[in-house]
Amino acid sequence: MPKLETLLARNLGCSRGEARGLLARDASGLPHEVLPGALPLCLTIAGRRINIHGSFHLLLHKPAGCVTALSDSRHLAAASYVAGAPLAAELRPIGRLDLDTTGLLLWTTDGAWLHRLTHPRGALPRGYHAVLARPYQPLPADLVLRDGHRPRVVDLRPLAPHEAHPALPRPEGAAVFAAITIAGGAYHEVRRIFAALGSHVLALCRVSFGALTLPTDLAAGSWRPITKAEVEPPTAR
Repeated sequence: MPKLETLLARNLGCSRGEARGLLARDASGLPHEVLPGALPLCLTIAGRRINIHGSFHLLLHKPAGCVTALSDSRHLAAASYVAGAPLAAELRPIGRLDLDTTGLLLWTTDGAWLHRLTHPRGALPRGYHAVLARPYQPLPADLVLRDGHRPRVVDLRPLAPHEAHPALPRPEGAAVFAAITIAGGAYHEVRRIFAALGSHVLALCRVSFGALTLPTDLAAGSWRPITKAEVEPPTAR
């Protein structure tokens, strides 16, 4: 069982010695160790109400113009948008969205879960809405990209402009819209798929990951907590 001083240090972003000092000032009635099943919980420690988490997961509406990174010397890092979340120092992105791609980006402190969701064997579906420069060719039965990669396209269909997610940027003159769902997610995979089909992506937004969809009312740069079951319902595992 995790020690309370360890959990406190993680949640406050301080050293274990500093956490121990806080507990020494007000340790009456507080447990020395915490059962994992009791988390999260809220405690009053040294006059402060503190939410204690053992792990944390969230959905970020990633804006355009930031990179999926903890820090970057040239661009704004997506991590800056989740800096105020619980256990922020431990949060890691699940997969990546490139600089100009918007939409659903998951973060977690659970390394094992991150690995499972990003491993090719997991192959959870990812859904995207795209604005294209021109119509795309029909999807062949066995699409092979230039590097030999065979993408697993679960669904590809035209999208009416009014059906497109509000988070999808609308470049001037945008006329061709499409919805695509892929299993997995290799480097720039959606953009390369449409290039192989004779088109070009002008704007791209991830709208779903597994069973979870991007809320239409979640502003760009905002996040909300999620549970694992929202991404992987028990019946889908």
